Amino acid sequence: MDKKTQLLELKKQMEEDKSLPLREGAIQLVFGEGNSDAPIYFLGEAPGYWEDQKGRPFVGQAGKLLDELIQSIGFIREDVYISNVVRFRPPENRDPEPQEIAAFAPYVDKEITIINPKVIVTLGRFSMGKFLPGVKISQVHGKIKTAYWKGKEVTVIPMYHPAAALRASAIMTQLKEDFKVIPQILDKASQPKAEQLSLV
Repeated sequence: MDKKTQLLELKKQMEEDKSLPLREGAIQLVFGEGNSDAPIYFLGEAPGYWEDQKGRPFVGQAGKLLDELIQSIGFIREDVYISNVVRFRPPENRDPEPQEIAAFAPYVDKEITIINPKVIVTLGRFSMGKFLPGVKISQVHGKIKTAYWKGKEVTVIPMYHPAAALRASAIMTQLKEDFKVIPQILDKASQPKAEQLSLV
């Protein structure tokens, strides 16, 4: 089964999983979208109003900013994969609760496993907490981190959520600066595999 088919199957499983929280107050499931072979996987928090309406992640004002940031490093939205730790909109756009994040976690894990990105960019503290628990985003944003996830090392770059940047100009400036490190980190994350191949 190819990656696109695996992702479609995963979405179907989520739609049919009646145990998932937040379903009742939401219009629809907001699954991840983008390139199934994406080198970069962006993981946000939860769908908002527009995401719930359209069934797509990051399509409101924060999504427009994310698109601009992705373009600023030489990519377009279709090159990357964009998702959230929670897939139904929480009431009144409140923060997702720990048990809600935990309920969606097996599906998020499966999605990441299918895509197998070189770099995971977490957007906001809730997605950062998946890989770097107990860490303050103000201290680690924009820094390359190696996390141990599902028995293997993954390259994680924690970043502020675009919605936070829209509310504070200082965070906006920081987020734009932090994005500039992604291409370099992507190069570094790609190198070890190339070296291994050259040794064969």
